[in-house]
Amino acid sequence: MKIFRGLPGCPVDPRGCALTIGNFDGVHRGHQAMLALLKNEAQHRGVPTCVMTFEPHPRDYFAAVHHKPDLAPARIATLRDKLEELARCGIDQCVVLPFNERLAAQAPEAFIEESLVRALGVKYVLVGDDFRFGAKRAGDYAMLDAAGSRLGFDVARMQSYEVHGLRVSSSAVRDALAQGRMDAVAALLGRPYAISGHVVHGRKLGRALGESGEGKGDGFRTLNLRFSHWKPAASGIFAVHVHGLWDQPLPGVANLGVRPSLDPNDVNGGRVLLETHCLEWPQALAQRLPGGEAYGKIVRVELLHKLHDELKYDSLDALTQGIAKDVADARHFFESLHTQTHRQTTRDRI
Repeated sequence: MKIFRGLPGCPVDPRGCALTIGNFDGVHRGHQAMLALLKNEAQHRGVPTCVMTFEPHPRDYFAAVHHKPDLAPARIATLRDKLEELARCGIDQCVVLPFNERLAAQAPEAFIEESLVRALGVKYVLVGDDFRFGAKRAGDYAMLDAAGSRLGFDVARMQSYEVHGLRVSSSAVRDALAQGRMDAVAALLGRPYAISGHVVHGRKLGRALGESGEGKGDGFRTLNLRFSHWKPAASGIFAVHVHGLWDQPLPGVANLGVRPSLDPNDVNGGRVLLETHCLEWPQALAQRLPGGEAYGKIVRVELLHKLHDELKYDSLDALTQGIAKDVADARHFFESLHTQTHRQTTRDRI
């Protein structure tokens, strides 16, 4: 998938494109159904597919402008993860528009003519049933449809997508994540919830905690992923699978949040951090990595089961005991998961 940061320099395909517009936070099953329809319409027209999305999220922008952080939505996915999911859905190109003062103030008619027609040469535009655009959200489906008739492109809208009678939406995913209902999240997404990123250096406090022999052999060492967005949709302690380091996923336990037990002025800087302790660390993996460390590697961490919310510990001893319990609980979860899988396999064979 080709990715363009803004419209300047975005090449216009002489055939035009089939376009959909939205935030696509999480790329859930409703988004996936829309993207499948977009691909089908593009194929009939012989044009490439294109997604237009925004960074930051428009509600992030307005929350900052009005100094009302509560207006900002909890973020389901990083931009990296959103783009990877769009690529997995088979989209040809994605335009990431910077949502700024100019875009927020642009009249809907100007957005259609400048961004859709002149910059992208759209032949087909697919939007959701609640789509609004332009300054003060003055643009709607009727305006877009009328412009399409006048300027020579087709317009369609897709109704809400439901699973078991529940409307699939980013808001529904956020609610399920906030409640720690990871099975419900996976049902809405059509896959386990995951976060990816580069492994970065932390305080290296974890390797000094606990007894030798745990995990990698020296305390509770962690893989640290740091994020710029300050309001993740999920937080707490989770049993996880780590992908990208070994031939198969590594079981682990992870803390997603701002580490309330530690000094907020540490290297994390109070930003959101995903700290993952692998319950298994094959010797052959340590030999494969430079110096036995995973710094700089891109990993994907699937959050499978929430153990509890973040806790604040008063001392390192209490923190060590808390982490040890989390490790034990995560191991129990994976043992239970293995037992369930074994029973299901046995039933299938019978």
